This record gives sequence, C-alpha cells and structure tokens, in this order.
Amino acid sequence: MIFLGVDTGGTFTDFVLWRNGRLRVHKLLSTPHAPEQAILQGIADLGLQGECLRLVHGSTVATNAVLEGKGVKTLFVTNRGFADMLGIGRQYRAGLYELQPRRSPPPVPRELCVEVGARLSADGEILEALHGEDLETLLLAITEHRPRSVAVNLLFSWLDADAEKEIAAALPENLFVSLSSRVLPEVREYERGMATWLNAWVGPLVQGYLQRLQSSLGDSRISVMQSSGDTAAAAQAGEQAVRMLLSGPAGGLVAAGFLGEKAGFQRMLSFDMGGTSTDVALLDGEPNLTTEGRIGPYPVAVPMVDMHTIGAGGGSIAWLDEGGMLQVGPESAGADPGPVCYGRGGVRVTVTDANLVLGRLLPDRFLGGEMQLDPAAAETAMLRLARAMRCSVQTAAAGVIRIANEHMARALRTISVQRGIDPAGFVLASFGGAGGMHVCALADALGMRKALVPAHGGVLSALGMLVARPGRQLSRSWVVKLDELLDEQLHGVLEDLAEEAYAALQEEGVSRASCDLSCSLDLRYAGQSYTLNIPWKNKAQAVRDFHRNHARRYGHELDLPLELVNLRVSVRGPATPVRLSAPAAERPAGPVRYCRAAGEDLPVPCFDRSALALGQKIDGPAIITEQVATTWLAPGWRCTVDGTGNLLLHKTGE
Repeated sequence: MIFLGVDTGGTFTDFVLWRNGRLRVHKLLSTPHAPEQAILQGIADLGLQGECLRLVHGSTVATNAVLEGKGVKTLFVTNRGFADMLGIGRQYRAGLYELQPRRSPPPVPRELCVEVGARLSADGEILEALHGEDLETLLLAITEHRPRSVAVNLLFSWLDADAEKEIAAALPENLFVSLSSRVLPEVREYERGMATWLNAWVGPLVQGYLQRLQSSLGDSRISVMQSSGDTAAAAQAGEQAVRMLLSGPAGGLVAAGFLGEKAGFQRMLSFDMGGTSTDVALLDGEPNLTTEGRIGPYPVAVPMVDMHTIGAGGGSIAWLDEGGMLQVGPESAGADPGPVCYGRGGVRVTVTDANLVLGRLLPDRFLGGEMQLDPAAAETAMLRLARAMRCSVQTAAAGVIRIANEHMARALRTISVQRGIDPAGFVLASFGGAGGMHVCALADALGMRKALVPAHGGVLSALGMLVARPGRQLSRSWVVKLDELLDEQLHGVLEDLAEEAYAALQEEGVSRASCDLSCSLDLRYAGQSYTLNIPWKNKAQAVRDFHRNHARRYGHELDLPLELVNLRVSVRGPATPVRLSAPAAERPAGPVRYCRAAGEDLPVPCFDRSALALGQKIDGPAIITEQVATTWLAPGWRCTVDGTGNLLLHKTGE
C-alpha cells in the first residue's frame, strides 16, 4: 500500500509520501477555489497518477466555510417556542463592559426556523406528540425556501430520538439532514443545536468536495482527519462535517506528539505557523481534547484538540492604523497573490517579506530551490512602509517580526501561563513552513531554554495524517447522581457506545482486535454547571480522581455528592507503521555558504539540513535550510541533530 498524507492549508498544500519504507515530502501552492486541484497536481508531481493510494487528508473546507460565513441555506427545526435558541445562545458578550455592543445577526434567519411539537420532559415523558400538521408545515417551508440541508434539534432528544428520526424520514431524499441525536447526543440544547446546525450548514460542501476527490482518485481509499486527532473514512466523515473543523491543525499536534516521544520529550508547547495563521497548543503526551472549543464566533461541543488560533502567519500583512501604529495581521496575503517576494502580484508587505529583507531567508533556497523569491520586490514594498514609519527599511522589517512574535507569544501564554502552567518546564516545538524562523525568539520571550524543530517540520501536519490512528470519539448523556448507579450499569452503557464505535471502524476494515478502548465520565458536584472529565476504571476510583482533579484545578474540594453528566468512549485502531530514518550523512557538514543578516557583524553560515550528520552541533547565528522550511538559529542558541533528524535547540551562555 502507498500511504499519502495531505494537508490543505490557506497558502500551501503539503504532501508526505510513505512508500517501500521511504519517506518523501512535497509542497505546492494551494488552490482555495477548488482545493482538490492542488491535491491532484501534487499527486501528479509525485508520479502517483493511476496508483491505488491510502490517502489521509486534512481539509480546510469546513473550517473556511464557517469562518467566511459561506455555508449552504439551512432550515433549522426545533420545538415550539424555541426558534430563537441559536440567536440567544448563552448571552455571550465579546466585550463584557461594552455599554453599546453591536448586535450580531442570529446564525439562522427567523424565516428559516421551523417550530414543531414533539416535546419531551426532562425525564423523557412525551408532553406533546409530533403531529401530521407539524410535518406539513415543515414540508411547506422546504418548498418555499428550497434549502440544501435541514438541522433538527429537539429538546431532550438525547433521551429519545424517535421524533427526530420520524422528521428525517418525512424529508425529501435530496436534502442533507443533520439530527442532534446523531451529531451530539448530550445535554445543553444550545450547544447541541449549534453543533447540529454547523454540521448541516457546511455538510453538503464537505460531502461534495470529498465525493469529487474520491471520483478523481478512483479506487484509492480516502480518510479524513477529524478535529479529535483521529481519522475517519471519507464516506462517514462527510456526514459529520462538524468534526472536521480543526482537521489540519489536529494533524500537526498528532505528529508533534509522535516526534516528541521519539526525541524523549513529553511536555511540549507547540506552535504551528503557516502562511495564514498560527495554532498553539499544550501537549503532555497525547494532545489534550476539549468539548468547549470555538470556531470563529460559534461554540463547538464535539471533541477537538485543545488549541488556540490567531491570525499570524508568514503571509500576515503589515499595516499602519489610523494613529500610525504598526500592526501585523490578521489579514493575510494567502496563496494568491501571496507575499510580495513571491512575485505573484502582491504589493502589501508581509512577515515573509520582512524575514527576507532581514537576510534570514535565502531567496534561491525557498522550497528547496523550486521557488525563487524576489528580494528587490520585498525591499521596495518594505521601503514604502518604512517611509510611512519614518525609519530605515531594516528597522521596519525588524518591527514587523517583533510584533508578529508578540502575537504568537501572547497566544502561547494563553494556553500555559493563564492556566497556571510555567512554560519554562516545557519544550517549545515549532513547525509549519514559517515556524523555524521564529522559534528562538518565542522561546526567549517565554523563558524557555529548550526547543524542537522536528524533522519535516514544514509539512508536519501532513506527516500527522500518516501517523494518526483511525478512531471514534462517542458520547452519551446520562444525568444522574453517581451514588445511585452500580458499576455494572455504567459498564453496560459504555459497552454500547464502544460497540457503535467498533462497528464504524469495521466498515473501514479495522478489526476489533487491533483497537484500543478507553472510557471516561464527565462528573461534577451536584449543583455545578461545568464538569471534569475523569478516566473510568470503577466508580470508587472515579470519585477519588474527581476530588483530586477538582482540588488541583480549582484549589479546593467539597463534601458534596457527585453527579454524572456524560459517558465517553474513545476507540482507536492501529497507526500506519511509519519509521523515520537517521540522518544519512556520515560526517558533519560545513556551511554551504555565508550570507549577510541584519544585526550581525559577521557573515552568517548557511547549512543544508539534509547534509547534517547525527550528533552534529551548530551555534547561532546560523541559517538551516531544507526543502519545505527554513530555521533561523539565533545568537545564544545551539542546535544538535538527533537520531531521527530533529533539531534539538537549547539556550547557551548565561
């Protein structure tokens, strides 16, 4: 089998090929209007046309549709009196003390909300049945508005899904139908409704894209990375589009954990800096999952990797605000036209242009020499900015880099310092095409003395697609006092969920015997609103673990009974057996050349990463180039090449 990992980003599409025990990487500009075109071009570039592939794909189709507000027309069906559910939400205010906040339009226009009966009580008792008149009203609304999808979210549907299924059976077959009892069978009607609506809003776009890709690749098997870091077959993933909203970034975290384990690092802060955005996360072994994530303005309660995203990337545009203050991002030059130095018509200076002006990028070594950068164009654009700032070109470029670094450092503090975690005890792992340019500066800003620039860091998310495991994260609500339940009752519900996950994986050809199962409970003190997720072994152990975790998180524990809210299972199949080889060079390589870099009195040595030998040490300042990325090793830092080709950085001196 030929394994191919593909990550479609806003600027570049990355490929990692595993074939006959050898790894090969490739990178090309994305085609945002039709992402499959870049994928097919990359497959052709790699000489894989006509081959039967096992392709694992990280897609931004769902993410971009949500962030850009370009979902399909969707009808939202709920109980009578609850049509404004998604508009009211939790009354979240972006500016808590803003006296006159701007009113945001509701996610679903009022005319696209349809109310029906089918009302259940909190105990599952039928208070109002679903009537034929309700279905007639719904069908009339479909005839009038001609939606492409329908989202159905009835109160307490996680207790009894019969009414939602009856509604689905009455709908025309050409509609994409999303039921809350399938998407997220959990308490909290707003979060469940939002996940259901998001799934319906972008589902047809994702499903159509995956179908086009599959038809272009014939008999190749296509899987898609989910936001949880597990993969799912494309046919199943299209029905659960809401679980793909962090598809690409999740791949990077999976690969970071994979490479960190091989390097002997378990506790890491990661930052994935691409052309458009930067994703930061905390890893302690496995990536942390959350059910309180957000995409743009919307809460997403399905399991996803716990990360923080900001609009700072290599393509982030530098500009002056009305007060003359230099700003960087969040607007990006993207893939078209891209940074000025790409020579594709860009005129506004970006972070990549600033790095080139400062001499930290080699114009003839970008993408392994496959793409020539234009330093003169970058300097001309930077000169316009410098004149407006009344400073030199290099001062302006350094300012752009400094502000971009501060944006990323602030994001890293958000997922560490603001949670009571000292980043000094972690290793900073950088990846993405632009990550290596900023890793030393960010480590310095956070007081971190160790960093990791992984092998193939410029395409790490694509590598993560290969090493990720097929899996399912399933949940079910059961709100009850924990001491009223027996261990056997909890085991029974968890086994039912596990069987559902096993069945889904067996459809992909994953045998039950090869899977790993883990179970957990969402618990809280009676009267609380929020929960802690506790691994499940038995009830007594869960109680002890909850009290201990609550004291660690909040500084206290209470003498109150515990309440069960949700049961969760995670079932994962085996990973692709990718093995990273040791550096091929037998002897330490010298610099391929020397170049001038801003702020440095002497010429800076430039190394070819593929020529570095195991154990080779390099002291900064230095530039290390590779096919898909460049690393700027700042003064005061030293890097060592480890057994799988990672660059291990540590602070020297002091």
